[in-house]
Amino acid sequence: MKSTSALRRWQTLLAFAIIYFVWGSTFLAIRVGVREVPPFLLAGMRFFAAGILLYAWMRASGTPSPTRREWIAAFTIAVLIFVLDYGLLFWAEKRVASGVAAVMMATIPVYMALTEIMFLRTQRLTLRLAFALLLGIGGVAVLVGRSSTLGGVAIDTAGAIALMISGISWSAAAILLRKLPLPASKVMSSGAQMLAGGILLILTAALLGELKGFEWRAVSLNAWLALIYLIVAGSIVAFTAYVWLIHHESPTKVGTYAYVNPVVAVLLGYFFGGEALGARTVLGTLLILVSVVVITTAKKKAALRQPDAEEVELAES
Repeated sequence: MKSTSALRRWQTLLAFAIIYFVWGSTFLAIRVGVREVPPFLLAGMRFFAAGILLYAWMRASGTPSPTRREWIAAFTIAVLIFVLDYGLLFWAEKRVASGVAAVMMATIPVYMALTEIMFLRTQRLTLRLAFALLLGIGGVAVLVGRSSTLGGVAIDTAGAIALMISGISWSAAAILLRKLPLPASKVMSSGAQMLAGGILLILTAALLGELKGFEWRAVSLNAWLALIYLIVAGSIVAFTAYVWLIHHESPTKVGTYAYVNPVVAVLLGYFFGGEALGARTVLGTLLILVSVVVITTAKKKAALRQPDAEEVELAES
């Protein structure tokens, strides 16, 4: 009995370590990859490979393939989650440090709260929420502001706008996921969405001219290793750990990855990516993380179904 309990404890610790550190590290892996591979093409290769592997795994285990309506739904949601959310994230990381990109993406709960307050009416604007929203907006303002008092350089404007659109797109996808007919199997649903997203991202890369003149043989080993890491560790291993935790731990505990990932990304970017870690980054990160903690622990007027990682890989990365 003790050995079983100890094994379960170690499995839980390992799963948390994976979603904390692997998902946090994917931002740096993206940064490494987009230095040599066009961003939409890199994102497309990541999610096409991860999606086809998950799809094949579920089909081999006897799960039925999505119906025509479910495939249409998967492609619809893939436009928001993969083309706009992840595609813009990969594109922005050519201009923005990986740690700062992770912090900017941590503002998704801010957009979700605003959506719930203004459109869905599932959240009331309390003083607590108003304070949290102001903190989140203030954190973004610190990162993108041109004030010289904080030192350092404000993040690239185009990159910041892309990251904000990315977060808003994810929030819109969260609403659509409540209404679209997706496969009952959450793993198959996630695999279908990743596969659809990979196809759409590669098509987008082609339309943007990313395939023209791209020399596959010129890509370094480091960039290929970054892609493999994103596919295997970021999209499959961490995804599996998350699904296991969702069935063994409370959602509140599992959701703490949202607070840890940006910190991990900032530290990895500083120590291994040569990214600056000045007062601007530290203050912006603290404001946004406090905002996220307050928002995600607030009581809601009505339950709002948000997409979990069984439906979409939540690395935001």
